[in-house]
Amino acid sequence: MGEAAGLPKIAMSVNVSALQFRSKGLLKSITAILDETGLAPEALNIEVTECGLMECSKLGLPLLQLLRQAGVQVAIDDFGTGYSSLSYLRKLKVDALKIDQSFVREITSSQGDTSIVRAIISMGRSLNLRVIAGGVESAEDLALLKSQNCDEAQGFYFSRPVAAEQFAQLHQMQLN
Repeated sequence: MGEAAGLPKIAMSVNVSALQFRSKGLLKSITAILDETGLAPEALNIEVTECGLMECSKLGLPLLQLLRQAGVQVAIDDFGTGYSSLSYLRKLKVDALKIDQSFVREITSSQGDTSIVRAIISMGRSLNLRVIAGGVESAEDLALLKSQNCDEAQGFYFSRPVAAEQFAQLHQMQLN
């Protein structure tokens, strides 16, 4: 898939559970998969939930550092739904915050959710982190996120989950 299939370089996000994150073989597995697929390390974005990172923050700090040294990007998934400790955020060396879809889902109808999303985007940008919004389901959601300078968006507005072959076809259609 990817360039071999005639597609431009794309980034791949992979969710990693707290259990997987604590696994001693995770770095070796990621390295092997990168070698096997030919995916550039900087095109891989490992997403670990906020709670998962907090559970293993002392054990996970060396792993985070090794992943980032290898060029792999690391994001805190579901940001705002767990501990949301700013002291941990400062200590954890991550590349991105992913706003939980529960906030994004109501951004055009709930002033409270709009305010939370704006605050997370502002905080992320001030910390030089990419900010990704999950759960985007409408053009209105996307427009509001763009107006707040959110870096990336994911959700059903763009596509439902599809198999790799279907993804290549969809991506190719968008390029033409």
